[in-house]
Amino acid sequence: MDFEHAGALNQAIRLLSLSHRARAATLLTPLGLHPGQEALLLELDRSGPRIQAQLSEALGCEPPSITLMTRKLEASGQIRRTASPGDRRASIVELTDSGRALVEQIKQLWRGLADETVAGLSPEIRAALPGILTTMAENVNQSR
Repeated sequence: MDFEHAGALNQAIRLLSLSHRARAATLLTPLGLHPGQEALLLELDRSGPRIQAQLSEALGCEPPSITLMTRKLEASGQIRRTASPGDRRASIVELTDSGRALVEQIKQLWRGLADETVAGLSPEIRAALPGILTTMAENVNQSR
C-alpha cells in the first residue's frame, strides 16, 4: 500500500474512532453515564452476574478501570457488588432493577448511534461492516 493511501486509511480510522466516542459520550451524558460504563452494563445484561476479573477480560479493560466503574455504578444504584462465596477477595457484580431499566435505554441509544454511523451506506456494506471491523481489530491486536 502506498503512503498516501495508508495515511488516508489511518486518518479515517482515527477520526471515526474519535467521532464515535465523542458522539457516544454526548448521548450517554443524559443517562448519567460515561463511555465504557454502558459496555459494562450491557455485558452484565448479556452474561448475567460476573466477578470483576471476568468483566475485565470480557471488556478488554484493566482491573483497576473495572473497579472504578463498578464503584461508580454501584453508587448510582445501577449494579450491586457482593463478596464471592468461593473467593472472599472477589466481588460478584450484578444488575439492579434500575440497572436493567437503564440497559433498555442504552440499547435504544446504541441502535440510534449505529443508524447514524452507517447512514448512507448500502445494506450490503452495513451487513459486512461488523466482520470487516472485527478483522481489522484482530489484525491490530495480533501485531502487539
